[in-house]
Amino acid sequence: MFLRHNTVLVIIDVQGKLARIMQNSEHLFQQLGILIDGARILEIPIIWMEQLPHKLGETVDEVKSHLQGIAPLSKDVFSCCGEPSFNSKLESLKPSNILLAGIETHICIYQTAIDLINNNYHVEVVTDATSTRNPENKIIGINKIIRAGGEETSVEMTLFELQKTATGKNFKSIINLLT
Repeated sequence: MFLRHNTVLVIIDVQGKLARIMQNSEHLFQQLGILIDGARILEIPIIWMEQLPHKLGETVDEVKSHLQGIAPLSKDVFSCCGEPSFNSKLESLKPSNILLAGIETHICIYQTAIDLINNNYHVEVVTDATSTRNPENKIIGINKIIRAGGEETSVEMTLFELQKTATGKNFKSIINLLT
């Protein structure tokens, strides 16, 4: 079970024209916004990744607007674990659990998940906050992650799992995000 003090959310490559051609892109952007806002309410650290931003463009405004105050880390590899700045950030945060969201499920999400699992992290993919151009590839990516030892979750399930109780200011804020 995820706990606030040992969990990190990683937002991966929701950039430019590529992000806009994902299956159900508007729903993806909405779910990512809720997930990011919920993580911020619960004080979950967020690592924001961008793949070759000078070529693919910046993170789409619908998602970027939720990430104010956080600087993106650039990469030129599919797995975030191939980027030294990502590894340094993880090392400084010392999480046990990592939530992955973004695009594309069968490429960057998958390769990052496998590397993290192989490095003994507990990895969960927030499936309603990930996407691909081809829906079959999303299914294949998630299935391979699960077979490798990762898990799948949803935005709502994640936020309630991290919240733990049905009381308090954070609970009310989470409810407001989800309704």
